[in-house]
Amino acid sequence: MAVYTFKEAKPAPSASKGVVFWLRENLFSSISNSLLTLLSIYIVYTILPPLLDWMIFNATWSGSKEEVVKEGARWIFIIEKFDQFIYGFYPEALHWRPNLVAFLSAAFILAMNFIPNLKVKIGLMLVYPAICFFLIYGGVGLEVVPTEKWGGLMLTILVAAVGIIVSFPIGIVLALGRQSDMPILKTLCVGFIEFIRGVPLITILFMASVVLPLFFSSGIDFDKLLRALIGITLFQAAYIAEVVRGGLQAIPKGQYEASESLGLSYWQGMILIILPQALKISIPNLVGSFISLFKDTTLVLIIGLFDVLAMVTLTTSDSNWLGFEIEGYVFVTMIYWVFCFSMSQYSKSIERKYNTEH
Repeated sequence: MAVYTFKEAKPAPSASKGVVFWLRENLFSSISNSLLTLLSIYIVYTILPPLLDWMIFNATWSGSKEEVVKEGARWIFIIEKFDQFIYGFYPEALHWRPNLVAFLSAAFILAMNFIPNLKVKIGLMLVYPAICFFLIYGGVGLEVVPTEKWGGLMLTILVAAVGIIVSFPIGIVLALGRQSDMPILKTLCVGFIEFIRGVPLITILFMASVVLPLFFSSGIDFDKLLRALIGITLFQAAYIAEVVRGGLQAIPKGQYEASESLGLSYWQGMILIILPQALKISIPNLVGSFISLFKDTTLVLIIGLFDVLAMVTLTTSDSNWLGFEIEGYVFVTMIYWVFCFSMSQYSKSIERKYNTEH
């Protein structure tokens, strides 16, 4: 007859013991880790309190410039110039239009994540840019706002978004062309990629601003912002091409052979089998390139476009607000950090969503 024995259930560890265990395992697991933990605590203790005093506790949040008596940050400058930092020279009465575009952009991102129908997604991708351009630029019943008045954070996001969205398919085509067996096509793609990657973005912007209009007749007025968008898109496409090429090379040869054995054509196998795997592998590097592009948008100042950083530099030269550069640059730093950190976290969510290893 079988005999069953029961072990006495161990009591669940208390919360305090769980905290102690976590600290011991993660922060004090060895002598070197303990020393690094103590050093980190000392650095945080040294830096954080003065920083919080300057940014929050001793900061001036309201009033006028003459009423500043505290030694902390003078955020009244940011509040006073906030509209210029966000919209540039865009007419104040029309701020509702870029605000509506921001709302539509959030709705577009949510729709692309939760709508399963591919045809609906493609339709949204075609309609969304046209609606955004119509709202910001105007026409057909809306007051036209020339691109010379676009600026601030609105311009930064616009340039980065166009550069990312348009350069992505161009980069994929360049990557496929570089791996092509057609000598002429391969040479053209390699030449373009290596030339673009061999010069800095500031040179590309100068060429787009000065050289590109030479290819058109003298009567054609080539928009300055459009020149910058073309230059940034071509620059980013070269880097996207190399990232995608790395992903393609990481795909085992058996995947190519499997697509051929199924009777798929080159484009069918590439779109349905190879590219999805290559792009999934390339997500971290792709997002890294997108983050770099977002930060490189500050270079548009050299061709006369005022992004958010340029607006800070411009507003600090106001004779009524001299000496407020630190607050302006700290504000811009926080903006860039929020956007770049959000992009990195979004990429992690995409990696988890398409993770097929488990």
